Amino acid sequence: MLRMKKLYLFILLLVIAFPNFAQPVFSQDDIPPMRRLHHDNIDRSQAQLIKVYGGDGKIFKATSDDDVNLQLTHIIISKIDNLQQQVEKDSSFSENDKYIWLRSINDMLTSYISACKYKYTTGITVADYINAYIQAMQLQRNNLPITSVIQQNELEIGNILLQNFAFQQNIGLTDCKNILIFKLCQRNPDKILTILGTHTDVPFADSLLTIEAFKNPERFYNYAAVNNALGYKIRSVQSPLVKTISQLATIPSGRFYFPFLDELYHNQITIDSITSAMSDDEKYYKLLVATEIKYAARIRQADTPMIMNVLTEKLKTKGIETYINEINALHEEKSDAVRFKKIDNLTPAELYFLCVLGEEEIYTSSYLGVYKRIFERMKPARADSLLNAVQFDYYKKFIRMAAAYNTLDDFFKRMDKLGAEKLMQSFVDGLEKTSTLEDAVDVADSYASISDSSVKKIMIKEVWHNLQQNIKTKNKRGIIIYNLLNSIFNTTDGIATNTLQLPTPINIMPLKLLLDSTKKKIEILQFFYGDKDGGNVFNAFINNFSNANWRKVDKPEWVEVSSTKGIPITIYANKPLDELKDLDTKAQKDLQEYLDSLNIHPTIVIHRGHSYYVKQTIAQLPSSAKVVLLGSCGGYHSLNDVLATCPGAHIIASKQVGTGAVNIRLINIITETLRQGKDLNWPVMWKNIETGLKADVKERFDDYVPPHKNLGAVFIMAYNQEMLLNK
Repeated sequence: MLRMKKLYLFILLLVIAFPNFAQPVFSQDDIPPMRRLHHDNIDRSQAQLIKVYGGDGKIFKATSDDDVNLQLTHIIISKIDNLQQQVEKDSSFSENDKYIWLRSINDMLTSYISACKYKYTTGITVADYINAYIQAMQLQRNNLPITSVIQQNELEIGNILLQNFAFQQNIGLTDCKNILIFKLCQRNPDKILTILGTHTDVPFADSLLTIEAFKNPERFYNYAAVNNALGYKIRSVQSPLVKTISQLATIPSGRFYFPFLDELYHNQITIDSITSAMSDDEKYYKLLVATEIKYAARIRQADTPMIMNVLTEKLKTKGIETYINEINALHEEKSDAVRFKKIDNLTPAELYFLCVLGEEEIYTSSYLGVYKRIFERMKPARADSLLNAVQFDYYKKFIRMAAAYNTLDDFFKRMDKLGAEKLMQSFVDGLEKTSTLEDAVDVADSYASISDSSVKKIMIKEVWHNLQQNIKTKNKRGIIIYNLLNSIFNTTDGIATNTLQLPTPINIMPLKLLLDSTKKKIEILQFFYGDKDGGNVFNAFINNFSNANWRKVDKPEWVEVSSTKGIPITIYANKPLDELKDLDTKAQKDLQEYLDSLNIHPTIVIHRGHSYYVKQTIAQLPSSAKVVLLGSCGGYHSLNDVLATCPGAHIIASKQVGTGAVNIRLINIITETLRQGKDLNWPVMWKNIETGLKADVKERFDDYVPPHKNLGAVFIMAYNQEMLLNK
């Protein structure tokens, strides 16, 4: 076999070394000069093709395999030479036919050379291409369609072949073009609508449009609404779903009907009933909720409704615009009856969706008011009945929010023990299957908010079970997630400082990490806002530091409060100037620029203001911050945003209402501890802060979460560090 292979290669090398070896066996004298010129053109194109990928022009170097390259070279030489000979020796060719086919052969070669140069195709396809041309040539000579050749070969070969002038009059040309368009659609399934936009007359357009309508109804709706060739074509298709989408796309306010597409398609609702609800915001919101619950029930039965995401997004938008924005705007209204009047007619299920879908916008006090009304309107007020009523839609988010707002214990008290245990089992399972850490962080946060020891034991048991399962299946991500949760949950103080990989110990912030390395001082940045409460909070801050240990330097837009004894500390705080004129925002910006100009990088940042200002503070966080105090209501909900900018920061935040008295106490003990040259030992400091607080203030203080109890933040830091070490 080896000798035969060597002999074969030797013969091929002879062919390559002596090109005339395989030239047609006919006399050049018998060929008219003009046809001889065509033959010369073919020979030159052969040579150009062989060296299109470089080399000395003896071997077609299309691949890294020399044997394959030799075979392809032989095909290019022998098959093209045979074609030339066939044209000259076949008596069935007329003189005109010979000119046509010789020109066509050269056209076939030059087109392929261009395709290779522009990387439209690869050289490995040359054999298929030449064979396809030979088959098409035979069919064309017999006046037969070349559709079978186009169908059997790759898209690129078909496209190059159809460019050849010899096939431009083929009786199957239209069908061939349609085949290539279909192949193009198969090759680019995400661009089918774009492709059909310029080929609306293909016979398979209706079928592909129907498939596209099911595959991506929302995108299809956008195309159906446009008055162009494709839009008209879509609106002519008789498929029931396409007709429904087309109808919605062409009626006024079609986007308000579109979320109900699945119900309309299955004749579960009518256009008229939606129209009737659209005239009243409350009716429309209630219809959205009812449909969301119906869809959630179908999902639990493994039946996925079309465009449920569109329905949910519309439900979210409508809830925020109609209810949450108004409740938030009345946050200073003392009468709850006035503030929450807008939601008087909503059912517990409808209130539930206000919470879970309005998470990003709802204020702490707004959430607490809505949560309270959910169970006031339930008889009996059972948590499991609520989850059943909403088909467990977004139940993990509801648990997460209840944990974050310190209402989780109340929630669990409203269901029997077995129900609570099953719920938490489901809550903990399958964290490795998600694409983000959100669910795992929710589990860590929730654990810290549960006081019921039996529920905690269930979570610990379920975490251990999932850890073993992931070890068994060798799921690296799952092992890391559940191992971290297991370490966090199985410690008396909530933090396994010896087993977690953290950038810094979470229970202590060392003084040396807060000191500027060159100036040997601590710089603190504090944000104030210019609403009617901002002035009072700012004045309380100034009064608190009016003693011999501190001195104040007053600037037009900010103040600088510096220690006079002990460790050098400077607090930079913008003045709460008029927010209506954006003067507070300007003061913050100018202060930041001033600090940057002096190369000052604060290591402690304090937010003083309502929860609706937190995003503005976080947007301005310096990455140098090592300690962040969010002194507003619900600051705890912004942990992920803080850690995105300051990955290793120790965060102090409230789960519910931020209180000025608590914030001042925190700032005092932090600054005084540092001024005395001590590390921030959070467990010790927390006990000291708690001592002596009045009962009403202590109740608010209990809602504040110290860094060493901030399990969600701890989990994120530990996970990131673990992934870094395992790279």
